[in-house]
Amino acid sequence: MASDMADWELPELVKASIDRDEDAWNELVRRFAGLVGFVIRHYRLSPSDTQDVSQLVWLRLVEHLGQIREPAALPGWLATTTRHECERYLRVNGRSVAVDPMTMKEDRSAEPEIDEMLLAVERRQVLLDGLGQLAPQQRELLVMLAADPPYAYSEISQILGIPIGSIGPTRSRVLAKLRDTDAVRAYLEADRSAQMGR
Repeated sequence: MASDMADWELPELVKASIDRDEDAWNELVRRFAGLVGFVIRHYRLSPSDTQDVSQLVWLRLVEHLGQIREPAALPGWLATTTRHECERYLRVNGRSVAVDPMTMKEDRSAEPEIDEMLLAVERRQVLLDGLGQLAPQQRELLVMLAADPPYAYSEISQILGIPIGSIGPTRSRVLAKLRDTDAVRAYLEADRSAQMGR
């Protein structure tokens, strides 16, 4: 069952985790462990300190999961909470956050990278949500073509039972359907609105 949860949308995972579904919680941690680790690395903590802070972040999520009204905000919440926990950990243990002696300001150069990571996590989730709205064979075709390395057309033809000559045109039609899913369309519209507001 846990492997099926990789296809779950974030709101489903959050709700199941609130309902104490251990598989859902494990999938939530698996999905966002990279983000938490990415933020912690910028504070140059030792491996044991990194583990301590990571556990504190997941503990905070357990404590506040039921209060997160919008599951889509979870990546941002995790990044912010991880930053706060790192800074608190350094304060409590008598270490300071990296400071540039020329400017005497905290080093915030990591923030653009964190923003990029958040965007990547958001895009991945949108893509998963969009794929979830496609028919199973359409989803399998896109996954096979996006694999690294991608499946050969002959393999795709054999596995999915479609002629080699129709794989390219089918791919184009399925990509158009993916762009037209509610998840992808809403993301693209929000992105366009944000760019117009700049």
